[in-house]
Amino acid sequence: MRKIATLLFLVVVSLANAQAYKGKGDIKGQVGLNVQDGGTGITVSSDFGIGENMSYGFVATYLLSADRILDVKPKFEDRADVKVRFNANLGNVFKLDEAMDIYPGLNLGTRNFGAHLGFRYFFTSGFGLYAEGGVPLAKYDSDVNGFEYYNNQFVLNIGASFNL
Repeated sequence: MRKIATLLFLVVVSLANAQAYKGKGDIKGQVGLNVQDGGTGITVSSDFGIGENMSYGFVATYLLSADRILDVKPKFEDRADVKVRFNANLGNVFKLDEAMDIYPGLNLGTRNFGAHLGFRYFFTSGFGLYAEGGVPLAKYDSDVNGFEYYNNQFVLNIGASFNL
């Protein structure tokens, strides 16, 4: 019975077309944990393929746990951030396995203009994991303090990625 289960598993895995980025028309959705200094939250993103190695997308982040500053609780607008982004999907350029993708990119959000670098690995044709780090390149306010620091610093996102 174990041999049959193992053989069946290998057949299913070998038939799965687990591509991390397919090019024009590809659509990805991601849900993950956002970790930054002073808070943790949830991030949701989507990417839409517009070329062999290009995609654009949207990101929304909300800090579920945010530190109080001077005993003041952060408001909704202090915890939330929304961005549009552009990615260069370079998995095939680096000749990675088609289940993997590296994507550096730029983003423009409610708090800053920034850059990100991410990695996706798909286990099946529909499900994978991702990790992404982001930094601000230009802040809208040069004197960032208090709650303005949230979503305006180095952030790390890790979570699940889906082919839609």
